[in-house]
Amino acid sequence: MYEIILSLHSYWAYLVLIVITITAVTAIVKTMGDKEYENNDFRRGLFSLIVSHIQLLIGLVLYFVSPRFELWSELGGKVMSNSLARLYLVEHPFVNIIAIALITIGYSKHKRKLTSKAKLKTIAVFYSLALVLLLSRIPWGTWLS
Repeated sequence: MYEIILSLHSYWAYLVLIVITITAVTAIVKTMGDKEYENNDFRRGLFSLIVSHIQLLIGLVLYFVSPRFELWSELGGKVMSNSLARLYLVEHPFVNIIAIALITIGYSKHKRKLTSKAKLKTIAVFYSLALVLLLSRIPWGTWLS
């Protein structure tokens, strides 16, 4: 079961990164070019929100079924001194939860804005910050091999 969830989490991450990148870049380009907010912008933002929340749920299940979770009891308070354990057990989940919270906040805030520029700017800022956080905590060495 662990291997299936791990594969799903890894492959779904590609979709999440692609969708959030498209949403953030589109919002940035439209903001800079004084373009209008359209239905497709709303759909991109919503789709990014949905796929990122699904990734969060998959990640939470993976976190608790992972053999790495046992490191909490094995290492105790020394988890923070082990860089690999800290990445998988603390940094990756914590920073990615913050990133998904930023996506959620950005999506909610953009709906309350009245002008196209304000809507697009809100999406651009929050989704871009979330993307940077997500990219910063991906275990690249493991993920790409």
